[in-house]
Amino acid sequence: MDTIERNKLTVTAFIDALFTRGDLSAVDVYLAEDYLDHDPPVGGSADREGMRAAGALFRGAFPDWHSDLGLLVGEGDLVVEQFTASGTQRGEVMGVEGDGRTVVLKGINIFRLRGGLIVERWGRIDDLGLLRQLGLVPTPAPA
Repeated sequence: MDTIERNKLTVTAFIDALFTRGDLSAVDVYLAEDYLDHDPPVGGSADREGMRAAGALFRGAFPDWHSDLGLLVGEGDLVVEQFTASGTQRGEVMGVEGDGRTVVLKGINIFRLRGGLIVERWGRIDDLGLLRQLGLVPTPAPA
């Protein structure tokens, strides 16, 4: 197995462990000590603890949260993941109490790896769509 394929396996294992299984120790296993998140979650820090907090936040609010892989591309030391994540809101998130609604979140992450560990992340997620589903931003009326 070449380095690109190993990097892709590392990324998918990390996403599965942290976001689908809720294993917060995945941060220690898959992220380098000097990990840098160029697009940290709202209010989160740009380091490993920020990613751990994001995992805890989603698992606390959506106990069945899981991420489904749409596309995975590797090139050099980069892995690009396009995903659709979803879960049933049972706990509070962003001031909104859980009411059993299903929330869907789409996004794209770019990970850079070094020596088998994730060292950087750039990401774009559908924040507006999430806010609309939580009722924090109105959904525009059809034209």
